[in-house]
Amino acid sequence: MSPNEWLAILMVFAFFSMMMVGVPVAISLAVSGFAAGLIGFGPMLFSLLPARMFGVVSNYTLLAIPLFTFMGVMLEKSKVAEDMLETVGQAMGGLNGGMGLAIVLVGVLLGASTGIVGATVVTIGLLTLPVLLRRGYKPSVACGTICASGTLGQIIPPSLVLILLADILGESVGSIFAAAFIPSLMLAGVYVAYMLVLGWLRPQWVPAIPAEERALISRKQLWKNIAKSVLPPLLLVVCVLGSIIGGLAAPTEAASIGALGALIIAGCAGRLNRDTLKQTLHGTLSISAMIFLILLCSQPFSLAFRGLGGEALVHDLFSLLPGGELGAILFLMVLLFVLGFFLEWIEISYIALPMFLPVFMGYGTDMVWLAILVALNLQMSFLTPPFGWALFFLKGVAPPGISTKDIYIGALPFVALQMLAVALVFAFPTLATWLPKAIGW
Repeated sequence: MSPNEWLAILMVFAFFSMMMVGVPVAISLAVSGFAAGLIGFGPMLFSLLPARMFGVVSNYTLLAIPLFTFMGVMLEKSKVAEDMLETVGQAMGGLNGGMGLAIVLVGVLLGASTGIVGATVVTIGLLTLPVLLRRGYKPSVACGTICASGTLGQIIPPSLVLILLADILGESVGSIFAAAFIPSLMLAGVYVAYMLVLGWLRPQWVPAIPAEERALISRKQLWKNIAKSVLPPLLLVVCVLGSIIGGLAAPTEAASIGALGALIIAGCAGRLNRDTLKQTLHGTLSISAMIFLILLCSQPFSLAFRGLGGEALVHDLFSLLPGGELGAILFLMVLLFVLGFFLEWIEISYIALPMFLPVFMGYGTDMVWLAILVALNLQMSFLTPPFGWALFFLKGVAPPGISTKDIYIGALPFVALQMLAVALVFAFPTLATWLPKAIGW
């Protein structure tokens, strides 16, 4: 190995070391990249850096990130998400595990309309965890269901993860959204099946809502609540996704429709006021700024890694693995899963994935299929102890009687279910590739 290749390895270790001692992700990326590049090549290596950074900030597709974020934050701050959750819970509460089913279904709707894991987990946790505990749900089951349902927004389009993966892999956002549609619904279906089986085998863990409590709301009133609370966000999601997948609008244009639609829904619900708008804009700015700062600071890191011969080093590493293309994909899946114990999805996406991308381009791997495998894997990073962010979000709003152990134990079955989903998409690639091909993407 050449000195520059050793320097590339040292740069990666320096990045992880700074992360572990608490240095912010963006600063860790920039400092390790600049330091290694200057040591290896001097300032000439970074002559391309201004053009790369300009490419990030002028990328039209990435404009969809703040717009989709605005749509999600508006639905959360205006309490539209809370109304939806209460209504679906009333509709499903008659079954053993019915409240768990309602949480999964609302997770699907919130995931498609917000795509923000923190907001979804906190909202569902605040509204349902005390209720589930009061109705006799086993604490670990209640916690696991809330965390897993809150992470569905990472794979259900429109998702920030999918937008960034499309940018990294050089694919259209529409094709990635279309590819994620069936696997995301499949994963939600796996969660639903788990809750039904649990209600059958362990009804004492997930009891139904008592009949006298359900009788307080008439069937007619329930249908009115569904039309008022569930139907508008559902129609908004259908319009946004339908316009993208159907080729009627670019992702950025559809995101602007979603942002406007969220404003209209909040206004019709009587929740659009100065305070709500202020909170929404602040949340949108904070989330978008965090993402774009990491994107910009990842540029010197990736430029230095490539210039120091890191890509050739990774290619040589993969050539030693048995199994060719499939062996390389399996290795990547295991590596991303392990990294998910310690890092957030955005660091994994912009550090680990670009390192290995040339290898899969050499194999001729279907990048749409690879994107969905990676997205499903990254979703697990929110649930895997000890640093799964969904677990932290729920712990922050959980009642005093809920321990960290309850949350960790509750998340483990759903991690196994997500592994099953990854295995199914790996074994049957058409789950991800059929819809984009069918609609001509």
